[in-house]
Amino acid sequence: MTWTEIESEAELRELLGEVKPRAATKDRPRLHQRDREWLAASPFCLIATSDDTGACDVSPKGDPAGFVHIIDDATIAIPDRPGNRRADGFRNILKNPHVGLIFLIPGRNETLRINGRARIVREAPFFDEMTVKGHRPHLALVVEIEQIFHHCPKAFLRSSLWKPDTWNPDALPSHARIIKDVQPVEETLEELEHYYGESYKERLYG
Repeated sequence: MTWTEIESEAELRELLGEVKPRAATKDRPRLHQRDREWLAASPFCLIATSDDTGACDVSPKGDPAGFVHIIDDATIAIPDRPGNRRADGFRNILKNPHVGLIFLIPGRNETLRINGRARIVREAPFFDEMTVKGHRPHLALVVEIEQIFHHCPKAFLRSSLWKPDTWNPDALPSHARIIKDVQPVEETLEELEHYYGESYKERLYG
């Protein structure tokens, strides 16, 4: 197999063309009121990080809409909840503070993107405001905003992401079955099915 690789920005621009004015001027360094409203309505974001060697990670974060705490027009905080304890993104941030965030609102085809520098905080007065179902976070990611903008809806429109008639969750086996197939786990399939069953929802914050 052979392919032609792009190796310079000049080649890339020759193929893609120049940035349109509206796209070139969309980013800014501080939150607008519309950005605050978007964060208040968003229950989900993706956090991209990389370590000092360039190894990357993208981690999802989700909570009830408005889970992001706005400290000021240039700073936000994202609570951490119990997970698998790998801490891939956190370990990256300790080596390289640069992060990229994408905030989604179900049913909306646009996204809000924030790029900035992050710190891991273990205690702050605003932690009380990030309590959900009686659970106060032990950690939060504080992001100093360097760039923020709203991203166009084309990817969501192409994918029909929010159209239920295109969904096919049963095209793949259960999460438990996939885990059993791809990982060297000790649990039986039945034990995994039980673990990821209805009781899993009861352990989201515990």
